[in-house]
Amino acid sequence: MNQRIKALKPDGPARQWYSIRNAAESDTGPAVVYLFDEIDSYWGVAAEDFVRELDAITSDEIMVKINSPGGNVYDGLAIMNALRAHPAQITTSVEGLAASAASFIAMAGDDVIMRPGAEMMIHNAWGICVGNAVDMRELADQLDRTSSNLASIYAERAGGEVADWQAAMNAETWYSAEEAVEAGLADRVEKPGKDSAGEQTAKARFDLSIFNYAGRGKAPAPQLHRSPSAVRAEVKRKEGPTMPTLIEGLRSSLGLADDADEAAVLAAVDALQNAPAPAGDTPADPTLQQIAASAKRLGLQLVDATQYAATVAAADKGAKAFEKQQADHRGHVLNEAIRTGRIAKAQYEQYAKQLERDPEGTEAFLASLAPGLTVPLEEIGHAGEPDVDHLGAEMASAFAKVTGTTWKDDAR
Repeated sequence: MNQRIKALKPDGPARQWYSIRNAAESDTGPAVVYLFDEIDSYWGVAAEDFVRELDAITSDEIMVKINSPGGNVYDGLAIMNALRAHPAQITTSVEGLAASAASFIAMAGDDVIMRPGAEMMIHNAWGICVGNAVDMRELADQLDRTSSNLASIYAERAGGEVADWQAAMNAETWYSAEEAVEAGLADRVEKPGKDSAGEQTAKARFDLSIFNYAGRGKAPAPQLHRSPSAVRAEVKRKEGPTMPTLIEGLRSSLGLADDADEAAVLAAVDALQNAPAPAGDTPADPTLQQIAASAKRLGLQLVDATQYAATVAAADKGAKAFEKQQADHRGHVLNEAIRTGRIAKAQYEQYAKQLERDPEGTEAFLASLAPGLTVPLEEIGHAGEPDVDHLGAEMASAFAKVTGTTWKDDAR
C-alpha cells in the first residue's frame, strides 16, 4: 500500500534510496544511516535489503539521518521496527523533511533530533484500488486500520490519546522543528556538527504538491495534543553503553563487592526476601473508608455478613419451594394424562423422567395424544395394567415430531 500515487514504474536499475556507513573498528563515532529519498520497494530497493544491511551493523550507536517525503507504509513500518529491535543506541535526526512514512521511522529513535528549519508531517495512509465496490470497501477498511495503527505510534512517543493523533492525521498536520518538539514528536532542536550531511530543505529536493499542503509554510498551525508544559516520559527502549547493567545496580543496592557474581547476587536477594519483618513493621489493616473506596473502584457492592447470610438462606428456600412446585405440576400433568386415558398408569415413571428432562416438550406431547385410546377405561376380565414397559418405535417417532427432541427410554 503506497502512501503516494505514481503512474508508471520507472525503467532501469532500482533506485538506492538509502545508504549505510558502518563505523570502522578504530572509529569511536556512530554508524550512520542516510534516508534521503522516497522510501518504496516498488520504485527502488526493497526494504528487506535495508534491514539486512542494518542488522550487519556492529556499532553500539547508530545515527539515522532523514530527509524523505515518505513512501510505502509497510516498508516504513519494517524499517521502524528493525531500528527498534537493533541493540544499538538509535538516534534519528530529521535533516530536512520527515513526512508521511518517514515521520514514524523517526519515532524509532531512542533520541529524536530536529535540525533547524527541518519539518515533519503526519497524515493518513493512502492507497489505490482497481475493482468493484466490495474491493473499494475492503481497501477503505484496511486504510482505516493502518492509519489507526500509525496514530498509536505517535501517541506512544508523544503522549495524548490515539483519537487526537488520528484527528491530526486526518487534517494532514505539518510541524516546524520547534513545533515537533513541543508536540512531543521530537526531543530537541539541535544544530548539525561539521560531519553532518547538512540541511536539505523539502522544497529543494521533493515535489510537495502531491500533499494537501506544500510544506509547513502553506499549512495551518498544528493543534497540540498535550499542554505545552507537559513533559513526555523519557522511556528508552534500549540503554546506552554507559548505563549500568541490572547486576551492577543490584550489587550497589545490596552492598556487594563490584566483582560479586550472579550467584552471590541471587543469594543476597533470597536472604533479603526470607528475612523476618522487623517488629512493628506489620502493615496496618485498611480502614473502612479505604475498603469502601477500593470496592467502588473495582465495581463491587459491599454487603453486611448477616444480611448476606439471610439473603443466601432465603434464596435457597425459594429454590427448594420452586422445585417442589415444579414437581407437583409434573405429577398433576401425568395424573391427568392417566385419568384421560392418554397414557397407561405403568408408563408414569417413564414420562416422569422425560418431564424432568424436557418439561415443555413432554407436556406438549402428552396434550397431543388422543384421550381414551391408550388404556381401557373399564375392566375387561381382569384388574391389572397392560404391559407397556416402554414406548414403541411409532410412539417415539411421534414424540420427536411434536417436541423436536429424542425420547430417552431408560428401559431400552
